[in-house]
Amino acid sequence: MQLLDCHTHTEISPDSSAKFSDMYQQAKNLNLHAWAVTNHIELCRYYSQDFYATQPRNEEDFFDYASRWEISMQQNQLAKELIFNKNMQFINGIELGEPNSDFGLAESLYQDKRLDFVIASLHELPDKLDFYFLDYTQENISDLLENYFSILLEITKHDCYDVLGHITYPLRYITGDAGIKINIKIYQDYIAEIFKSVIANHKGIELNTSGYRQSYGKPFPDENLLKLYKNLGGKILTLGSDAHCPEDLGKGISQGIALANACGFDKVCYYLRHEAYFIN
Repeated sequence: MQLLDCHTHTEISPDSSAKFSDMYQQAKNLNLHAWAVTNHIELCRYYSQDFYATQPRNEEDFFDYASRWEISMQQNQLAKELIFNKNMQFINGIELGEPNSDFGLAESLYQDKRLDFVIASLHELPDKLDFYFLDYTQENISDLLENYFSILLEITKHDCYDVLGHITYPLRYITGDAGIKINIKIYQDYIAEIFKSVIANHKGIELNTSGYRQSYGKPFPDENLLKLYKNLGGKILTLGSDAHCPEDLGKGISQGIALANACGFDKVCYYLRHEAYFIN
């Protein structure tokens, strides 16, 4: 079985302390066929704090992702030039958070010639904290999810991504941490429209396996939604562990491959220069 991991982070991401060299060593240990480093770039705080004339809402409210962008691009591009391993393809990627906050900027960054791969993610809604920080006893969860899926749909219509990352991300915290069960079928029409737009625009989705090692216990999206994507004609599927440390790199990928097979996929892909390369 050929393993790949298209969603990982190093210490350039503010929520990781993993050194690139340690992640690379683990990727070699796992004999990965393809490995992408996709550090966080949150477009809602891309510029300096002074630019936004605001104060951090908590200790995780980092600004100036522009500098992180350049450092990540330089690190990854250097890695592409120095890493020569015929058994592993290194991918210069990025996880572009909240592209809806500035679609012009998102589309401009997507055109950077150094980039191979962009995951579009939505970690927080306008005027809300990251889903990780919300107190769900004080939130209208139905409104949150409807807003979340409507913004995801808008993101899919812009040429600023290759795959849509960890859709159903809020369930990591609503269900996984807060223990509030959600009948996702209520939102299936929203999700179907997202999938149709992704497919129509020749983009893909990510099967994010981080949920397997977390309290949620399932990937993002789960089996039923992955089948829906396949039944609607979806073909482009990447797999990512969302690892923020070497120990998590590659975690759940074998399970993800088995699930993809069970849902009718016989190929997954990785990206080079925004072009999908399929492997059995």
